[in-house]
Amino acid sequence: MTDGKKTIEFDDQITRWFLIASVLWGAVGMLAGVIVAAMLNFHQLHFGLEWLSYGRLRPLHTNAAIFAFVGNMMFAGIYYSTQRLCKVRLASDLLSRIHFWGWQLIIVCAAVTLPLGLTRGKEYAELIWPINVLVVIIWVVFAINFFWTLAKRNEPTLYVALWFYIATIITVAMLYIVNHLQIPTSLTHSYPIFSGVQDALVQWWYGHNAVAFFLTTPILGIMYYFVPKAAGRPVYSYRLSVIHFWSLVFIYIWAGPHHLLNTALPHWLQTLGMLFSLMLWAPSWGGMLNGLLTLRGAWHKLRTDPVLKFFAAGITFYGMATFEGPLLSIRAVNAMAHYTDWIIGHVHSGTLGWNGFLAAGMFYWLAPRLWRAKLYSVALANLHFWIGLIGILLYIAAMWVSGITQGVMLNSTQDEGTALTYSFVETLTAIRPAMGLRAIGGGLYLLGWVIMIYNLWRTIAGSEAVNGTMEVYPRDREETRKMEGTIGARRTFFNAPVLYCTAGMLALCLWMFGDGLAAIFGLFASIFAILAAIVHFKAAGARWNDWHENLIGNWAPFTALTFIAVAIGGAVQIIPAVTVYRAKNVEDRLQVPYTPLELAGRDIYIAEGCYTCHSQMIRTLVPDVMRYGDYSRLGESIYDFPFQWGSKRTGPDLAREGGLRTDDWHYIHMIDPRATSPGSNMPAYPWLVDKPANLEALPSRIRVQRIVGVPYPDWSAEEIIESAREQGEEISRRLREAGHYAEPDSQMVALIAYLQKLGAAEPRGSDVASAANESTATD
Repeated sequence: MTDGKKTIEFDDQITRWFLIASVLWGAVGMLAGVIVAAMLNFHQLHFGLEWLSYGRLRPLHTNAAIFAFVGNMMFAGIYYSTQRLCKVRLASDLLSRIHFWGWQLIIVCAAVTLPLGLTRGKEYAELIWPINVLVVIIWVVFAINFFWTLAKRNEPTLYVALWFYIATIITVAMLYIVNHLQIPTSLTHSYPIFSGVQDALVQWWYGHNAVAFFLTTPILGIMYYFVPKAAGRPVYSYRLSVIHFWSLVFIYIWAGPHHLLNTALPHWLQTLGMLFSLMLWAPSWGGMLNGLLTLRGAWHKLRTDPVLKFFAAGITFYGMATFEGPLLSIRAVNAMAHYTDWIIGHVHSGTLGWNGFLAAGMFYWLAPRLWRAKLYSVALANLHFWIGLIGILLYIAAMWVSGITQGVMLNSTQDEGTALTYSFVETLTAIRPAMGLRAIGGGLYLLGWVIMIYNLWRTIAGSEAVNGTMEVYPRDREETRKMEGTIGARRTFFNAPVLYCTAGMLALCLWMFGDGLAAIFGLFASIFAILAAIVHFKAAGARWNDWHENLIGNWAPFTALTFIAVAIGGAVQIIPAVTVYRAKNVEDRLQVPYTPLELAGRDIYIAEGCYTCHSQMIRTLVPDVMRYGDYSRLGESIYDFPFQWGSKRTGPDLAREGGLRTDDWHYIHMIDPRATSPGSNMPAYPWLVDKPANLEALPSRIRVQRIVGVPYPDWSAEEIIESAREQGEEISRRLREAGHYAEPDSQMVALIAYLQKLGAAEPRGSDVASAANESTATD
């Protein structure tokens, strides 16, 4: 080691930029949330403007909350803490600035495209493909800067917060790339390469773990750094943090299928998702207890310190949300709660309670240090806390009441189970007060956020922005290389902890996928591997500890093991579903491909965000079947790119809507939903009559559909457009006969064509199925 100390000046400018961006984008996202919540009771709030409709604003709200608010907050916390934990300035100021401005460009592009109806139609993954490419580029810039900083660090070992940052970076990259594999049809449109059950599984592998690795693991890293700093206490248990990290990153990735319980998803995947979701209770609560118990000896500070108030409440909400999540993954509970507001309340208890309160606490702690100023008003910070707490509690309570009420009503039967008790609209009427209370709670939370903006602005105004400094002993690079060489590939992977885990995983896979004696052998082999690992740890625990201590001294093998831990779950679930011969995944029915005009109508359905309110998946539950028709089969969505199973029923399921009503009923329903469904809260879509469907885009879209496996004939562009026009003429004629007018090439006519096709399927073994089998056999 060199003799003298060296003074390092940290790059805190980048932290200031991300902090300000998070505060402002957070207000935008919350305002959008309050507006869309109010729309559920006051459908007129879109003022007849298509770009203010619920279906377009709701994705804007979710993307703003996740990627603009929490994303910027996460980057601020990571950049601030990483420099201090590594005792080195960020590796590249240029990369940091590219990261910041690139991320803000992504947010602005999302804010423009989503209200315009430019979307991929997949929750938390709505952004169109050029923006997806930009996200990947900026994420790689972030990753390079982060890992380069780790390589230059002057601290020998990696602190626990850095472990969670590493897991975030590599896992989000993996999730994002796989779920966004797509083939463009134009600059603003594409189709995913997965469809039906495959797309559903990949989407919720991504969707669930976007929550896990974008909204949870980086925030846990921030918790492990900022809570001890604010409390002036060390982390309660280092050993608990080790168990918390490895068990969480391994188990979390398996739990995605619990979003698809009681659907057409294969039963083994549903069971696997439910079991691993229940297992999440242990590591999640281990992390919560580690965070709360770090405050031991500092509880008296909560009376006067708003930072610790926000941290303590945020960690408590984390515990509540991670208790509720596994509870909702139990099949019987999920049967009532899924598609209802209970799920919305659960999500917001995590986003606003956990992420929002941790963010507020971090901002109040950082601002005085980043601008060398005293916080303008502790009283206003405390006021923000109590208003925000009351707001989120009102919100969650309203969603519990709304979700449970609607779930019970929708599943209620009478006459000894032979008839439904309530219509869908009756359930909406019953929950209107709760939906109103939801908007009030969200408004209070937003008011608290505005108070924080004012408080931070007054703190910053006239203050001096300063960069932190630290005196460190620079690491000798030759010594560093020698130390990191002690935990090379052999010692990283060929050691007792890794070998026991590998043996246990292989045995479990044999148990899950094997038959007969192989499954029995796998079960006993997995039990043996677990018991042997416990006995070995008891006898040689010190060597296990030495291995882990050496591991956290070298970021490269640590990152490799982390990637393996998170990749295993996705591989076990997704590879069988994606590689299995597609014609086997149809059960006893095969979807009839859409005509060109119906495909255009489907794209309009997605662009208008109809999937945010309507599902197309009748679950294997008696009330669902009684209300909507026979339960959905795998094959009935095999040509849906993307799938439309949905996650929320603000309106009824549409899986078997085709042919149930006349064309003019659908026309009137789109112009004035209350005229056909009194009490409905659906907004009107008058612009569909006047806007032309983009029939000229159909040739390129059908070309891509053929690439991904839809058995369309080898039509010419003229034949495709002529087919669409002919079907449009027929629907337009029927509408005129009923006293309504719409051009044959209007969006209204295309959407009606699509709705009338929903549920069309052929029994397996028909000519259509044979054609599909031949097509997929050549893929």
